Amino acid sequence: MGQPFVVQLPNRPGELSHLAKALCARGVNLIQIQGSTAGDLACALLYTDDDKATGDVLRGMGYSFTAGSTLIVEIEDNPCALGDLTDKLAEGGVTLKGCCVIGRREGLAEWSLSLDNEAKAREILGLPTVHSLVAAAS
Repeated sequence: MGQPFVVQLPNRPGELSHLAKALCARGVNLIQIQGSTAGDLACALLYTDDDKATGDVLRGMGYSFTAGSTLIVEIEDNPCALGDLTDKLAEGGVTLKGCCVIGRREGLAEWSLSLDNEAKAREILGLPTVHSLVAAAS
């Protein structure tokens, strides 16, 4: 999956359609999208099949956005687990840009975390680095 884009949009009818059509015009396919609103603002967390073109479209449309990296983690499926995890990340200086549950099984919840520093998050959480994962697969 490509990098996540967290986009701030005006909360008005047709705004998401406007963005989707602009991506379509550049041949960019939306892989995953999650959104919410609060008052006059909307926020969309999106993944596409072309990070560079997505950034170009967002900049061209004047949207405020951040881009980062994604880390998939499994944590206990209980009321305190996400708070504990995000406390560790915050104490280590990692900014969480977005998150969502992508699966649950046998007392575990699988979360997709959009972060400003995946390598630092891996270090804080004691997870293998991307380089060690590639070496192990070789």
